[in-house]
Amino acid sequence: MTDFPSPAKESRTVHVVAGVIRDARGRILLARRTEGRDLAGLWEFPGGKREPGESDEAALVRELREELGIEARIGAPLIAVPQRYPDKRLVLDVRLVEAWQGPARGREGQALAWVPEERLARYPMPPADRPVVAALREPAYYFVTPPPDAGDAWERALDRALAAGIRRIQLRGGSPGSPDWRRRVEAALARCREAGAQVLLNADVGLARALGTGLHLKAAQLAALPSRPLPDDLPVAASCHDAADLAHAERLGCDFAVLGHVAPTPSHPGLPPLGWAGFSGLRERASLPIYAIGGLGPADLDAARAHGAQGVAAIRAFVD
Repeated sequence: MTDFPSPAKESRTVHVVAGVIRDARGRILLARRTEGRDLAGLWEFPGGKREPGESDEAALVRELREELGIEARIGAPLIAVPQRYPDKRLVLDVRLVEAWQGPARGREGQALAWVPEERLARYPMPPADRPVVAALREPAYYFVTPPPDAGDAWERALDRALAAGIRRIQLRGGSPGSPDWRRRVEAALARCREAGAQVLLNADVGLARALGTGLHLKAAQLAALPSRPLPDDLPVAASCHDAADLAHAERLGCDFAVLGHVAPTPSHPGLPPLGWAGFSGLRERASLPIYAIGGLGPADLDAARAHGAQGVAAIRAFVD
């Protein structure tokens, strides 16, 4: 586990604003960090430090004018990513840019690239920018199926989630090796694929490999694995509860994690929730995309994104 400095030892907190700028073809502008700067050579969303007394919007307008020579109209927030470095704590506040005037050019000698959205992940970026790419490209909601029963409530819950537009699904509950569970999974996979939803199978590595689907690791299972259990073209996620879990998920090359519980929930009676402050404190120790879970629903998406979450994961909130 990486030894991060405690808040008392941190020398400073740097608030950085950045913009997602799209051209008429839908490509997104990236800027390359110049030599002599921290993390030189990496690509990032253009922007810079917020000055004392500035609003985020005013700071981003100024930075884009100074850095690119454009006049920008700032839109909605996308995500605010806290990230801890050995010498500072950074908060990267990313906004969508609604429109701009003037040709973008690297006024500080930095290289620029207009990148198709599907190729953003190929560009090496600072740790705080990786969750931004996920927020742009990947689902904001992650539905976890309830435990299967003897009837069809499990299937009905899945169908309600798909009808609600959920496009990332974790299938949970059956006994590994059970023919009945495999039949249920195969039927669910067909419905999810028809709806265009990504599927991750809870815990069952063998069945995920056999069916060519994603895998969601339990926390105990994650801790015991020495390497990524599926090839890179199949998604792997993990349930995490602390910094050690998150660090190991990154080492294994997990595509994203689920962290909680954030709010009080009946499934964890007597266990204190993380709260958003606790979630943010763990979020800044990792660079992979992280869903918040535990007592949350669709109405909590804005709060989740404001604390660096990819979005919200839930069982009942998407279908009740």
